[in-house]
Amino acid sequence: MKRRDFLKGVGAAALLPATLSHATNEKRTNVVLIMTDDTGYEVFGCYGSKQYRTPRIDQLAETGMRFNHCYAQPVCVPSRVKIMTGKSNVRNYVYWGILDPRERTIGHMMKDAGYATCVAGKWQLHGDGVFAPETKGTGTRPEDAGFDEHCCWQLDATEHHYWEPVFTIDGQTKAISDENAFGPRFLNDYVCDFIDRNKEEPFFIYYPLLLPHGPFVPTPDSADQSSTANQQNYEDMVAYVDKLVGRVVDKLDEAGVRDNTLILFTGDNGSPGGKKGGIKSELNGRMIEGGKSLTTDAGTRVALVANMPGTVPPGKVTDDLVDFSDMMPTIAGMTGAQLPAGEVLDGVSFAPQLRGGRGTPREWIYCYYEPVPGPDTKPTIFARDQRWKLYSDGRLYNISNDVLEENPVSGGGPAREKLQAALDSMPSEGVKIYRPANSSFRDE
Repeated sequence: MKRRDFLKGVGAAALLPATLSHATNEKRTNVVLIMTDDTGYEVFGCYGSKQYRTPRIDQLAETGMRFNHCYAQPVCVPSRVKIMTGKSNVRNYVYWGILDPRERTIGHMMKDAGYATCVAGKWQLHGDGVFAPETKGTGTRPEDAGFDEHCCWQLDATEHHYWEPVFTIDGQTKAISDENAFGPRFLNDYVCDFIDRNKEEPFFIYYPLLLPHGPFVPTPDSADQSSTANQQNYEDMVAYVDKLVGRVVDKLDEAGVRDNTLILFTGDNGSPGGKKGGIKSELNGRMIEGGKSLTTDAGTRVALVANMPGTVPPGKVTDDLVDFSDMMPTIAGMTGAQLPAGEVLDGVSFAPQLRGGRGTPREWIYCYYEPVPGPDTKPTIFARDQRWKLYSDGRLYNISNDVLEENPVSGGGPAREKLQAALDSMPSEGVKIYRPANSSFRDE
């Protein structure tokens, strides 16, 4: 399927009547939640980087709000489960690539609130069968998670290439044969088209970008289209992320909905690491090696920028703690959507801060990390604040002085007591792991 033919087809949907009037739309806040794949906070200019080119994201920070302490899970799937449900992994993470079909998601919440809903990008929640073939297809599809429309990578097809990619578009798996079809650009066109077609009604877009996850390849804007240098290609991919974000912002302006649209920009985990081909980024005179899959700052600390003209304070920088589970209640607080009834959520809304108030910032965040649960694995668990970090095995670190966590602190006094109380407040163990023999996610 060629990109131009696809866009021509979806454009016909613009003739359908809007479900809400323009006057109603003016009173409601649209949301675009953008999540990059494999970028620590250190790769963005607004956090001090001079190595990477991110002017459009930096502009969002300059005219909006930047958070210094936002934390994701160390790898992608656990972060996606958390951001979709407002819950810690200890409550609902069942296996790699799977979102339990019984979970109520941010998509359900926004659809129930009368929003047009869309996801475009990397899904990775339906079950890819990578670690256990029996798990393939046992998770959740976008249409069953509250999304009216979807254009997703790694849903039905497992191909992981950027040029002439394979997507699942509203349930149909399609190969994009256009010789100029760079997958990230195609998805961006889909998002922009969705904005055009839904500008007269409130909308929610979840946009989990493909970039700059490996393989690290040249982008359409790269000077050297034959480059095999991981570091240079990664830097070009980050620049292309910035370009795609800028195109979404421009489309919101063009559609006349920029002022009533909240943009949240973040990343799913830290930058890629490893001795061979790992990413190295200089930030404020310090070299940071990518820490994806690690529970250190290099693996979990990510960017968070919020922007909504006239609502989010411009030029504001905050040290308030944010956990990925906070996205769901925050979006509810900004839009008036109702959180799922009867659910135990771990998120804390930072909507008051986005409106210029003080709010009730978190005192700690909690991480339960076991990407591929099994009988011989043990989760890594910690609680932390801006300075201190306590693991469930008793190791305490002063992160402000020991970001690589090389020198555990004995004692710790009030910091240890506070964080131990946080650990004790959460469930003592995670949910039952997926059992292929009876296709049960956990005991009823």
